[in-house]
Amino acid sequence: MRLSRFWSNVLAVAYRETRILRRDRTLIGMLVAQPVMMLLIFGLVLSNKPRHVPWAVLDRSDTTTSRKLVHDLKATGYFLDPVAVADYPVGRDRLHDGKALVLLVIPREFASDLGRGEAQVQLLLDGSDPLSSARIAGYMTATVAAFEPRPVADRQKGPKRLPGVIDIRQRFRFNPTLRDRNFFLASIAGMLLTNVCFAATSLGLVGEKENGTYEQMLSLPIGALEIVLGKLLPHIGIAYVLLAAVVSIAGFVFGVWPQGSLFALAVISLPFVLTSLTIGVLVSVLAHTTAQAIFLTVFFTMPSFVLSGSMLPYQLMPHGVREFGGLFPLRWYQISLRRIVERGAGLTDVAIPGLALCTLFTLLLIAVRMRMKPRLA
Repeated sequence: MRLSRFWSNVLAVAYRETRILRRDRTLIGMLVAQPVMMLLIFGLVLSNKPRHVPWAVLDRSDTTTSRKLVHDLKATGYFLDPVAVADYPVGRDRLHDGKALVLLVIPREFASDLGRGEAQVQLLLDGSDPLSSARIAGYMTATVAAFEPRPVADRQKGPKRLPGVIDIRQRFRFNPTLRDRNFFLASIAGMLLTNVCFAATSLGLVGEKENGTYEQMLSLPIGALEIVLGKLLPHIGIAYVLLAAVVSIAGFVFGVWPQGSLFALAVISLPFVLTSLTIGVLVSVLAHTTAQAIFLTVFFTMPSFVLSGSMLPYQLMPHGVREFGGLFPLRWYQISLRRIVERGAGLTDVAIPGLALCTLFTLLLIAVRMRMKPRLA
């Protein structure tokens, strides 16, 4: 009898909670939208297989044979149209700026050396992402090793050439030993700051709404932007403390110190922190409850990590997805971090990402200002 009553009470409470959950649109939306979002991201975007790889070619031979080698590499389907460069410095600059992941150097005597079985080519690869770099090198090496300079009809007339006569010289820049920790530690500060900034401000205004102090704050003789900026300033100091801690731990414990300017790192971090905090404020303005704020934050956090290039190089993402990732501030900050930490960049090298972050910050401030009423009606 007691056991029957016990389970009857449990089922009654469960029935009541089910009716409440049916009316919770936030929870239902999370249960439906979150799996769809993650399936699309992990099914369509994330892949360790190289594709859409930007590369450059320094073809000093400029012969039919060298052009056929470049064509065969592009025909694999892994690479974009190559960018021809005039000399080594231009090619190295493209690697340094992230505009190319590979530089193929074909020497002047390539065609004649190939006929003697003494041909060489050089591959300079961006080693910032060890896994992708190794795979790209493997695909290029296999294609070059199987290269046949003559068409099938011509090959039938002459002696068969032994495969693999091209000597491939590889060199990985920025991370010569292909250490995985360098790739992840270079951008870990951006991922941590994103989490902290989103969480710090996304619950701020919505908390005041739930506590009943939101209208009181709006009735103060100050503007909406003054309220927003005032809420952001205390968190900026926290963000810089976190940044200093991450850089110090990565350096002292793992030996990964920024190779570039610490001043540039401090400067570029400010617009990123402000932009990330403003996203949290926008979420807080749009949400009416804490549950809604958490739900919306998830939709910014997960795509930000994946589409920014922090987990997978954004150069390997398909077009459309790659451009969409540029709407997230972490995309531009991780570009700056990798340039400063791994490539020894200075302030001028991160000027374009800094401009993009400032633009995003301005647009977000405008959006927040449009959603907030500076006075009670």
